[in-house]
Amino acid sequence: MEEDMDEGQSSKGCFECCIKCLGGIPYPSLIATILLYAGVALFCGCGHEALSGTVTILQNYFEVVRGPMDSLDVFTMIDIIKYVIYGIASAFFVYGILLMVEGFFTTGAIRDLYGDFKITTCGRCVSAWFIMLTYIFMLAWLGVTAFTSLPVFMYFNIWSICQNTTVVESANLCLDLRQFGIVPIGEEKKVCTGSEKFFKMCESNELDLTFHLFVCALAGAGAAVIAMIHYLMVLSSNWAYVKDACKMQKYEDIKSKEEQELHDIHSTRSKERLNAYT
Repeated sequence: MEEDMDEGQSSKGCFECCIKCLGGIPYPSLIATILLYAGVALFCGCGHEALSGTVTILQNYFEVVRGPMDSLDVFTMIDIIKYVIYGIASAFFVYGILLMVEGFFTTGAIRDLYGDFKITTCGRCVSAWFIMLTYIFMLAWLGVTAFTSLPVFMYFNIWSICQNTTVVESANLCLDLRQFGIVPIGEEKKVCTGSEKFFKMCESNELDLTFHLFVCALAGAGAAVIAMIHYLMVLSSNWAYVKDACKMQKYEDIKSKEEQELHDIHSTRSKERLNAYT
């Protein structure tokens, strides 16, 4: 009988511990972190593969040749963008962890305000710093989203022409890379609708796959923007709660101090009256 009671108490204690742990999880920060990781992974992975597909299309169908190593051509720019993608993936992986940790500590500060965990001025400054940094990153991701929409627009035009080959066949349209600034003006690199290269490019998997990869990368950048906005709302809310909680804590400290002083005054007067009667 005693063993059953001990088991029931231990299971109840374990259940309460689990509820307490689940209650301390900052779910808004967790959702924003998952959304951020999903968006960054989608942007970096799809963007990297789309750039590789772009290199294949330029070399196979437009016959663009890679220049010397010291020259800044389209292939060098693509390599630079790939390295930037590596940096973005690493940086925002770390930044997501930092924001998640900040959410845990802020949630603990709000819930355990009168316990062992005390809110300091440094903690509030760290929260304000994260708000400013997240706002800057949100603007940066807006720029990345706008930049990613450019290749989507270019590939959409090419993909639309390929989808309507029978309609535009008599028009003899040409895709000239000089219009997009990919090659110098004096270098003519174009593919016309009636040529064999145009039909091979439209029938190949590189064009369709690269176009849809850029669309996925654009969606990932948009998801990262939404995650940054979500983080801004969470951080601003936490900072406001912590600020109000600190004011309330100071008010309670002053109130308790005044009550203690009044109690001491009453005790002193009572002793004086007792001494006067005696």
